Amino acid sequence: MLCIIGRVGRKTALAGWLRELDAGEIRDILALRKDAADHRPHSLRALADELTTTASLRAAVDGLDQACRDVLDTVVRLGDEAEVEVVAERLRCNGKASRAELRRTLAQLRARALVWPEGEKLVGSPGLRLLEDEPPRRITPAPRTPRRTPQNRGFADRAAITPATSTVDGVTRLVDLCDVELVVCRGGVGLRELRRLAGLLRADESRTRLWVGLAVEARLLAVDDGRLVPTVAADPWRAASPADRLTALVRAWPRMTWTPGKQRPASAEPSSSDAGERTRRGLLERYSGLGEDEAFEHRHEVVSDLVWTRPAVHGRAATEAALVEAESVGLVALGAATALGRAVLAGDEVDGVAEVAGRFVPPAAKTAHLRPDLTAVVAGLPSQELSAVLDLAADGAAGGWRFSGASVRRALDAGHEPDALLARLASVAEHGVPPTLTHLVREVARQHGRITVTPVACCVRTEDPVLLSEIAGHRSLAQLSLQPLAPTVLASAKPATETLALLRAAGYAPTTSAVDGTAVVERVPRRRVEPPVPRRATGGWRAPLTEQELAKLAAALVERERPRPKFVLPPAESQRIGTARLLRDQSLVLRDSEVVLLADALVSRTSVEIAVANGPRSTVKHVITPVDHAAGNLKANCAPRGEHREFLVSRIRSVRAVTGV
Repeated sequence: MLCIIGRVGRKTALAGWLRELDAGEIRDILALRKDAADHRPHSLRALADELTTTASLRAAVDGLDQACRDVLDTVVRLGDEAEVEVVAERLRCNGKASRAELRRTLAQLRARALVWPEGEKLVGSPGLRLLEDEPPRRITPAPRTPRRTPQNRGFADRAAITPATSTVDGVTRLVDLCDVELVVCRGGVGLRELRRLAGLLRADESRTRLWVGLAVEARLLAVDDGRLVPTVAADPWRAASPADRLTALVRAWPRMTWTPGKQRPASAEPSSSDAGERTRRGLLERYSGLGEDEAFEHRHEVVSDLVWTRPAVHGRAATEAALVEAESVGLVALGAATALGRAVLAGDEVDGVAEVAGRFVPPAAKTAHLRPDLTAVVAGLPSQELSAVLDLAADGAAGGWRFSGASVRRALDAGHEPDALLARLASVAEHGVPPTLTHLVREVARQHGRITVTPVACCVRTEDPVLLSEIAGHRSLAQLSLQPLAPTVLASAKPATETLALLRAAGYAPTTSAVDGTAVVERVPRRRVEPPVPRRATGGWRAPLTEQELAKLAAALVERERPRPKFVLPPAESQRIGTARLLRDQSLVLRDSEVVLLADALVSRTSVEIAVANGPRSTVKHVITPVDHAAGNLKANCAPRGEHREFLVSRIRSVRAVTGV
């Protein structure tokens, strides 16, 4: 944790230390502290100001490994008592290896201008404070370098097909579920609601949490009036090919801000923190650093290396959870980054994500296998048309659909005739409609509509008086307070919607009719909301400096601080300038060039021709060699006889150079 503590003295000391460095060392600091370089400081003092801002210090400390953080924390704790030997004693650096590690960490801290030597002492940058609650007792050793193993580049891609397809299917079913199910979302999807969703989707809580995060980040779901509902972007996404759907999800994964694996409500709104985003991107960068024919042998070694290398970004639990997410989305598999993962990290500039995604999900299936056990199995991801047909009369679940009396009744309630429903099922059945399903549809249709509910607040009607007597005496319907109005009519104390729900819960199959007796087709209203505005990328409006620009900036900063010798005019030149100023003040007639010529003649004892006023309209010319000048009088020797004369400067009308005198 960092803060500014306003120590002007140390900031001045930092500027003084920077002035002792050469251009190459300043360039190295700018390369490691690019946020400060991007402001293009005009002096080393301005650079010191940029290096000690809260944001710059936080970025610099976040880039340190655990060993550097241990040493930096110790230096900050020691304050004015910080010396190399004292730090070594505190961190028990008694062996050769530990001493070498201390030298490495101090060099890293110096290269980032976080700690620098000042005589025998070590000075920490102003604005730093303790990083840990407890002082480190030693320098945390680096974990074992993750071992690599040869692996065919295609193995990981093939292994990622199944989890990527499952994720696309899971998010699709989640979006469809939120279209018909009330999903409460206040500050996120709570744990109880998340467990309910997981049960409906036949998935575990962690996968359901990931699906919610992906759907929200891809702007497919949004919060509206305390519930999670599809956005206007959900329908086009749902109608797109599996490859396009996967493309939207994998692009959304690195941008997810909630911390992986954290036990909190599944986020449904953007977070101000970017910890989760940095963890996911750092993990993907680590795996993408492998060669195309390499893989990490043990995943725990990769996690340990990331936690030690970037402890400010990678917690162990969060990094392990992010790795599980990356494998679920198809970005990492078998210890290596897939082609899809590399494409996501590189962006569309290098390799189109949409083009690569097509290799990780099969084409949308247009037919299903309707089995005698009243289930429907689809090989791969169903098309939107196939899902629409199956959803008419079956309940979707992980891995397929299941037909039941309630699901078939739902289709009949929506106005579908039994023959038309069987015909639609036959159009998508890979091996025809099994007799068991046909019998189920016919049996439900025979019972369907024998009871009707008329909203007169409200009445239950049937043509079968025996059935009506059975309903009136049913214990679970006692709260309806059913009263007989006629042999075929019962009055209910509850509205039509509640009466329908209770009758169906009791095992009956009622339908709704209008007052005139016409059937009312029940349809679930659909809600669509505008997705939230995408978060803007952080950072300045200018592109980061290149290596050449950094070197040029460093050279300019060092050159600007270099002391410059004062320019001292030669005595003769200084005398000439002083004489010209006096002559200029004493003559309002002479031009500047003539004043300079006369002053030069006076200083160098050379001859010039002057014209001196002799009355209102006449002048007399003299060739003189000036020898002195005082109180507005010019003393000179006149040619050709060398007689000594004085002239008033104010009466000289012109000055001209002469030759041969």
